[in-house]
Amino acid sequence: MRKLPDGRYVDETPWSDDQDLSALERSDMDAPNWVLVWRKFKRHKLGLISGIFLLLSYLMLPFAGFIAPYTPNERSAEYLYSPPQSINLWHEGSFIGPFVYPTEATADLVNYRWTYETDTSQPMPLKFFCESDSYNIFGVIPSNTHLFCAPEGATVFLWGSDRLGRDVFSRILYGAQLSLTVGLIGITVSFALGIFFGSIAGYFGGKTDWLINRVIEILRSLPELPLWLALSAAVPSNWGPVAVFFIISIILGILDWPGLARAVRSKFLSLREEEYVRAAEMMGAKPGRVIRRHLLPNFMSHLIASATLSIPAMILGETALSFLGLGLRAPAVSWGVMLNDAQNLASIEIYPWTAIPMLPIIFVVLAFNFLGDGLRASLDPYKS
Repeated sequence: MRKLPDGRYVDETPWSDDQDLSALERSDMDAPNWVLVWRKFKRHKLGLISGIFLLLSYLMLPFAGFIAPYTPNERSAEYLYSPPQSINLWHEGSFIGPFVYPTEATADLVNYRWTYETDTSQPMPLKFFCESDSYNIFGVIPSNTHLFCAPEGATVFLWGSDRLGRDVFSRILYGAQLSLTVGLIGITVSFALGIFFGSIAGYFGGKTDWLINRVIEILRSLPELPLWLALSAAVPSNWGPVAVFFIISIILGILDWPGLARAVRSKFLSLREEEYVRAAEMMGAKPGRVIRRHLLPNFMSHLIASATLSIPAMILGETALSFLGLGLRAPAVSWGVMLNDAQNLASIEIYPWTAIPMLPIIFVVLAFNFLGDGLRASLDPYKS
């Protein structure tokens, strides 16, 4: 554009007959919906950071055995309740690389506790990409290579050890495989039931709506924690850890669907009167197609936000059941099972690192809540 002396602007670009006059001058204004959602979500800093943290956490799950220096049930009888060790780089002013100082345990017969003395005169470098006890990558590929291992004659308890001499850091990594997965399985069961019954009640109405609502009200009137305890106590004690894990996931999903079903029902009651729904029905579309192709897509943003806010409830439910001894049981490893060993307040007072497993629970639950808030504000970019 060129400005003339009289104040007018002249476009000096040569005229072309192939030019599309209907095209927008700014193509970014015609961006698809997912681009608009991403632009808005990026401005929610807490949600973005939480999403990256959760993505890395779930990507780490198949490789927990590679990152952990020990296997989850590997015991060191000479290092019971060993305190956390630090990884150092410098020794007496000279750079050595990652190393640890060896520790020696002694029994304090006066206070009835273990005490450890660190030998700071003998640095022991860590071993990287070393071979140790075997584990499975993705649960099926056997391997015995670890990212780092303790040197001979020393230990590498980054977050200390528990009452049986097991590494807390390694057990937290292995426990994440169950504690983070239980939420995904539970939310899948919950959403399958909630969407199915809620959509039927909201679309058909009448006696179907009345019957499903009465079932929902009965389930919501039952006290949640005692019902969890009753159903978990009914699981046979001779079942393996894998079977108990799936049963606990299904129990959490079954007890969580009434709230979602009620939300789906109320939304469908308003959407079924829209003109595009009536038009689809007049063109001969069956109820299943109307629900699947026309009603659910308009409700998808709420469903995604609800999923991110319901997963932490599943994780807390599994943690509570395992903490009370009615969920996952040893030798299975989860954050709730690890907290079950920290029920003794006297032990926590003397060995506070045994309560470290509650920190990843707090961080993961907060991350899911922040991510849910960010998605809830971003999934409808045309609202503001």
